[in-house]
Amino acid sequence: MDAGVNFEQLHSGHPDNRRRARSLACSKVCLLREVPLLLWGGGIVLLCMCVSVAAQAQGSKTSVASIEALVRSHEYRQALDATKSALHESPRDFRLWTLEGIVLSIQGDKQSALTAFEKALSFSPKYSPALKGKVEILYEAQDKRAIPALEAILSADPKDETAHEMFAMLEEKQGNCQAANEHFLLSENMTQTHPQSLEAYGYCLMQTKQPEKAVQVFEQLSALLPEKTYPKYDLAVALADAKQNDAALRVLEPLLAADQSDPDILSLASEAYESTGNTPKAVALLRQAIVLSPATPSYYVTFARLCLDHDSFQVGIDMLNAGLTHVSNDPSLYISRGMLYAQLAQYDNAEADFNKADQLDSDQSLGSYFSDLAEISRNNPDKALSDVRSQLRAHPDSPSLHYLQAKLLGNRNGATGEAITSVLQALKLKPDMVEARDLLASIYIETEKYDLAMEQCRLALKYAPSDQGAMYHLIIALRHSGPEGQREIPVLVKQLSDLKQSARQLETEQKTFKLVEEKSP
Repeated sequence: MDAGVNFEQLHSGHPDNRRRARSLACSKVCLLREVPLLLWGGGIVLLCMCVSVAAQAQGSKTSVASIEALVRSHEYRQALDATKSALHESPRDFRLWTLEGIVLSIQGDKQSALTAFEKALSFSPKYSPALKGKVEILYEAQDKRAIPALEAILSADPKDETAHEMFAMLEEKQGNCQAANEHFLLSENMTQTHPQSLEAYGYCLMQTKQPEKAVQVFEQLSALLPEKTYPKYDLAVALADAKQNDAALRVLEPLLAADQSDPDILSLASEAYESTGNTPKAVALLRQAIVLSPATPSYYVTFARLCLDHDSFQVGIDMLNAGLTHVSNDPSLYISRGMLYAQLAQYDNAEADFNKADQLDSDQSLGSYFSDLAEISRNNPDKALSDVRSQLRAHPDSPSLHYLQAKLLGNRNGATGEAITSVLQALKLKPDMVEARDLLASIYIETEKYDLAMEQCRLALKYAPSDQGAMYHLIIALRHSGPEGQREIPVLVKQLSDLKQSARQLETEQKTFKLVEEKSP
């Protein structure tokens, strides 16, 4: 912003009553000056420069006034020289350090500006202009060190909406959506004109399961950016999540008419049409999305769900066969095809797909579970096993280490017994360790101990009813049980399908809301 802006055109976040309150804070023997010092929510902060006539020489006051004039005239180099000269005479003057920070920040030397603001705060820790200058630099860098400074600002002025908005955005970046929502609520007058903040607010409301409130936020965003597509798409997602599918379609249909080349829009519209009972339209749109983006696993999973719901099992299998030619290493496709095979009573094929999914998921989790064991990612399991055993000697009560040892042993011939012993030890230390029960069930299935596998699956589902691994392990184990157990399979397939759909919806929400990079508020 132009440093020479007219002071009568100040930002609405600083009303007259707040200006008067600042003025009253200065004693009658102090000089009140309005100085354009730093950007704050798009406006100019009023700096109450209380200069004690008794304490300050006239030369010092002249120095401050001359620096102000230079800043207003955009003569930043001269302003910086004058500030340094004044600081030589008054090295503890926090106002001069603040002025230096402002000039340096305007010139783009953010690190030196930050140092100057921190120097000012070392002499006056609650000095608002220095706090705000520090916050602006740290906030621009998305540095969480801005949070303590924002807390100090809000401690002095709990109604500072700019500080609340910045706080909210930083909390959202850290994944703290509950805290972000509280600050967004306290900065509504600011956020309603800032697209990036509205997008983040809507995202956090969705993450905290408040789709109805998110609808209101995305409606504001859509009105603010009527020419943009993404606010309408986000609004449709929120409406669909709030079970307002007819309203979601009213938002989506103009987008479909204008541009049918966005597979995400097509997929979302497909789900909305299915929810309103228009299955043919849902299938047509989802097929189109798959054609446009054949390597997106979630589209095939959604298609499989449609086929399960409408008893079109072979159609779903054919589509997944096509999908696996494009995406051969995604376990969700094998699980989906396995469920379809199970509905056709092709249990051998279903079991093969579930085992393949289990193998792929196991490989992925093994590669990421202990990131500090670089040997795993370098395909050196012997060295990894040696390191795990070494760590177990130092930490014998770590369930995670016992579990990881069992996973590594499970890939070695002749080590099944030792793997079982290790995973049982993990469960002894942590009975609710669901991933360990899944691993044990998998080992029992491989060794044809199906009753034991079923026991572990049911225990895992007791601790985690949405554990998909336990669900498809149980389907495999029941496949080898008597007629009564096999009658349970269709019910489990339906439950697993519901779990996949819930996971798909969550994935859609997480991928949908993408912040549009704009200038920070």
